Order: sequence, then C-alpha cells, then structure tokens
Amino acid sequence: MPTKDPRRPSDQAVPGHPVNWVVFVASAVIIAVITAAAFISPASVQAAFDMAVVWAGKWFGSFYIALLTAALIFVTVLALTRYGRIRLGPDNSTPDYSTFSWAAMLFAAGIGTGIMFFAIAEPISQYLHPPTGESQTPQAARNAVVFTLFHYGISGWGIYAIMGMAMAYFAYRRRDALAVRSTLRPLLGDRVDGWMGDAVDTAALVGGVFGIAASLGVGVVQLGVALDILFGIRQGPGAQIGLIVLSVAMATVSATTGVDKGVRVLSNINVLLAIGLAGWVLVTGNTAFLLDSLIGSVGDFITQFPRLTLETYAYERPEAWLNGWTLFFWAWWITWGAFVGMFLARISRGRTIREFTIGALVLPFTYVVMWISIFGNNALDLIRSGATDFAQKTAAAPEQGLYLMLDALPGSTGLIALALFVGILFYVTSADSGALVMANLSSRIRGEREDAAAWLRIFWAALTGILTVAMLLAGGIGILQQATLVMALPFSFVIVLIAVCLYRALRAEQTEALARSQALRTRQLGFTGTAAGLRRVSWRDRLAHTFDSVTRAQALRALQSRIVPALQAVADELENQALEARVVVEGEEANDPDDDRTYLGRATLLVTDPHATARDGELETDAVEYADGRRVFRYVVRVVQAPAAAYGVGLNEAQDVTHRLEVRLRGGGVGYDVMDWSADQVAHDVLDHYERWLQYIGSP
Repeated sequence: MPTKDPRRPSDQAVPGHPVNWVVFVASAVIIAVITAAAFISPASVQAAFDMAVVWAGKWFGSFYIALLTAALIFVTVLALTRYGRIRLGPDNSTPDYSTFSWAAMLFAAGIGTGIMFFAIAEPISQYLHPPTGESQTPQAARNAVVFTLFHYGISGWGIYAIMGMAMAYFAYRRRDALAVRSTLRPLLGDRVDGWMGDAVDTAALVGGVFGIAASLGVGVVQLGVALDILFGIRQGPGAQIGLIVLSVAMATVSATTGVDKGVRVLSNINVLLAIGLAGWVLVTGNTAFLLDSLIGSVGDFITQFPRLTLETYAYERPEAWLNGWTLFFWAWWITWGAFVGMFLARISRGRTIREFTIGALVLPFTYVVMWISIFGNNALDLIRSGATDFAQKTAAAPEQGLYLMLDALPGSTGLIALALFVGILFYVTSADSGALVMANLSSRIRGEREDAAAWLRIFWAALTGILTVAMLLAGGIGILQQATLVMALPFSFVIVLIAVCLYRALRAEQTEALARSQALRTRQLGFTGTAAGLRRVSWRDRLAHTFDSVTRAQALRALQSRIVPALQAVADELENQALEARVVVEGEEANDPDDDRTYLGRATLLVTDPHATARDGELETDAVEYADGRRVFRYVVRVVQAPAAAYGVGLNEAQDVTHRLEVRLRGGGVGYDVMDWSADQVAHDVLDHYERWLQYIGSP
C-alpha cells in the first residue's frame, strides 16, 4: 500500500533561522581577544604581527601567488568548456537582478573604498620606489600603473568567482545550505554538518572580518582627510571613531532592509557617481594624455600579466615590497573570498557558470581599468609635470593623495565633497554586505533567498567597527595589512579544497547528462519501449486536449485511479526482482517551495538499490539520492494548478485555471503533463527514467 513518507524533514517548514552558536561564539571570541589585546598592549600586537608576516611571507608567499594564478585559470577553463552551460539554479531559473544592478552590486561589494585610496597611492609609490629597476623614469611610470592594475585587477576576482560559483551551485543547484561548508560536501560528506563544517565557517568568518577591517580602516583614514579639508574636523582617533560609528549605523540600517532595498540601491547610486567623478577628471585633466595612457596601460597589462602572475622574485627578492604589496593584496582577496563569494552567490541565482564567470571577471575589471588608468595616470602626469610637493605629501601620507589631486582640478571643493560622498557609499556597501554575510555564516539558513536575523547583522557590523578602531590605534593601516596577510593563510587551503569539490560535482553532473543522452539515443533507435510510442493519437485529438481545462477533482481522481496504481505495479514488480521499492502519496501539506503555482500533492516511487552503496564523502548529482547509505531512485508526479492556456486574441481571466499531473525533472525546468496517460504509459515512462538512472550509476 502507498504510504506517507516519514523520511523527509526538508518538506517541513523550519521556523526561524537559528544561530549556529559554535561558529558564532568561536569567531566572536577570537576577534574579541585580538581586539582587546590591541587596546591593552598595542606594541605587543604589532610585534607579534611583524614576526608572523615575515614567517608567512617566507614560507607561504609563493603559495599565495600560485593560488591566485590557479584560481583564475580554473574558473576560466570552467567557463569556456561544457561546464559553462550549467546554470546556478534549476534549468528554468532566471536572474533575479538586471545586469547593471548585478554588476554594480558585485563591484561595490568586492572593491569598495580601497580603490579610491590605492588608485592614487600605489602608482605614486611604485613610481618612486619600484621593486626592481630605476625609479622616476618613463618606464617606471608605465610599470607603476601596471602593478596597480595587477594588484587590483582580474587575479583576485578568480578567488571571488570560485567561492561565488561553488556556493551558488551547491545552494541553488544541489539545494544545500548557502554556506561555505556546503561546498565541501563532496569531500567530507555529512561531516560538514558537524564540527568540521563549523571549523570551515569559523575560518572563513574570522579571516573575512580582518579583510573587511582592512578595507574599512583604509576608508576611514581617507575619509578623515576629506572631513578635515571640507569642515575643519581634525584628523585623528576621534574623527576615525566617529566615522566608524556613523558608517556602522548606516550599514546596519541598510543591511536590515535587505538586499533589494539596501545594497542594490546604494550600489547603483555609488557606481553612477563614481563614473561621474572619473569622467570629470578625464575631461578637466590632460584628456589626450589620459586617453592615450588608458589604451597603453591596457596593452602593457596584457603583455606583462603572464610574467607578473607567477613572479616570486626568487633571485632578487624585495622582501618588504613583496609583503607590503603583492602578498598583502593576494591575502586581502583571499580573506574577502568567502564574504564576496557568498554575496555574489546571493545575487547570482539563475545565471550560467559562463555568464557568472565572465561577469565576475570582466565587468569589475573594466571598471578598475577605467578608474586606475584615469586617476593613477593623472597623478603621475602631475608629478612628471613638476608637482614634486604632491608626490612627497602623498608618499608620506597616502590617504591625502586623492584629495590633493582633486584640489588641482577645476571645482575642487565640489569634487572633494563628491569624493567624500562616494567614499562613504563605498564604505557602507562594503560594511553592510559584510555584515549580511557574517550573519549568514553564523546562522543555520536553509532557504536559498533568506537571510539571518537583523540582530546578528547589527552585532557583526558593530564588532567589525570595534576591531577596526583597535587595529588603527595599535598600528594604523600597516598593522591592518599585516593582519590580513596572516589571517588569510588558514582559509587559503580551504579554497583549494573547494575548487576540487566543485570540479568533482560538475563532472558528476556532466556524467549524468551523458548517460541521459545515451539512454535517449537508445530509446530513439527502438531498443526500448517508450511511453510516447504506446498509443498513437490524431493531431485533432491532441489539439482538443490542448484547450481542455482540468478541474482539481479530475486531477486528484486521475492521480489515485491511474498514476498511483501504475507506480505501485512497477514497485511490486521491482520487489519481485529483489529490489526495495515503495510508493509514497502526499497531500498539499508536503509543499513545494520551488514552484509558485498552487501545489496539491504528489505521488512518489522510491527504489533503493541494495548493491550501490555510497562511499564516505561521496556526492552525486541530483539524479542520485541517498537513504541509509544507499542510492535511491525517485520518480515524482506532482499535482499543480496552473493558468489555463490562452492563444491568439483570447484572454483568460485570473480564475481561469487548469490542473496538471506533472513529472518533475530533477534538474529543474518545465515538467511534462501525464494527465491523459494510461497506466501502461506511466509505467513505461518510469522505466525510461529508471534505465537512465541505472546507466548513470553503472548498476547491472
């Protein structure tokens, strides 16, 4: 007899989003201890990070460099191969946001206020103090912009793309939790739900907090300069603390309003204003030179990138320069990886891997090239034109560089005010997206479009702000850079494992697709029976059925009278073949969150293969489920209410509905209606799917 399935807790509504107290407490304690130490004994904290940076740079510097290069190659290969067609969600899903809003959000979350600081500070620093070669030459100027594009360019987005792609794939395609731990399920299996998963999420959260603190610290110091210029507010700890309090408050308001109302709106405004600021610099500066240098910088970057991406300076190692620039930036990207990756996953449901990768790599980099080429080359042009005072002041206090450069342009006061506003928006979008992700990491969220409780976001925004203040008091921007380089190390190894797990999962899905195509080819050649070939109907009868409207009672009656007996007959026969098979009938209480239509129930055939056991840590595609360590085949017929068809000039009213007995495809997409099928047709259709399943798993 058909039974109600008692095994599926996922079908039950989970009230609220409970806090993951292990991750929450462990992360908060680690951050609080370091914060307290920075307040109590800043000299000791500074000395500890000095030693840690030297050790990490010596033994793991090459690892950082290799990791960033490998990540970029990995995501590029995925996008350009057959894996690029896989959608981050069901096959019929569509993007939640427009391309512009999506690009603005991923850029604002991944770049933030730091680019306003380093677009001026780094070209000047590299021009005055290059790692190799002679300084203050035309070649040094060209290389200075290339170094900045390299550090702020496409390499880091390879890390973001891996994390975002992996989390989106496992959350939206495999229907797992939107969390870092979910990406390791192919390797760790169900252990990701225990202490191992907690350790991974804790490492991601702690490392990410320091990455965010570095960004916020850079932003606060630079914004303090603008406040001093515009309003006479003296730079120092008081102004910095005030800015942090204000920004955390704004981030809290934005985060608690949700992605649609908060981050999306701020990001759109931010990008438009930033483009306007860059356009003014381009028009009022040395326009011809800036246009020429923009094209030239792109060319220099393309030609030098293959060498730079694997440059370890083994024979002539500029230790301080390497730790302070390349390794710091690579560690910065890594610490931000989980945060930006989760945020990218959160806003990228429905996009293909190819679309996601191209967008994540190309769109932000285009913006980076525009910004750095205009601002960086303009700063170098001023210096090479004789503005030595500008060079000296920026070298001594890099946070002043942007405003000193704007002060030399027409409308300087308005430009500085606009830069201040853009900087605050960059700051807020980084802080609120960070608070959102930190809260989600420390919660047990199952819904793919749901977020953690507001109080958690407020807590993490506040704690990050306090950490930023403590580190600034302990050693300024320098110690934030050092902390980032060190704290990135644990999570860098996790990223390697995530890439391996993602590849295994994608390969398994492609294997399933190949098995499906082979089974379909065999069926078309006539070697197996098919449901479609059992009964030939005239096209007039088929057309009449197209316009038929099926009532709720008719659909439910067909389910009980034809579908369930057909499934039960197949189950009985499979049991005669020494297989475990049963039919489960559920009503509308089972619910189906993946479909917006009215859901009335389903009938499910479950077949357990006693010979196909799961290996520890193994993860298959949606074609394969597990129960008690064994593989399970599932064939589901759903009863759904749908709008009645309308063609030509005919219009249906809202109440004009029909009902479908729909076979739901495991990978998503539009299912097919078996309302008029006979019991034999349904049985043959079950066997068609079962044969594909057997072919995929390799069972005899």
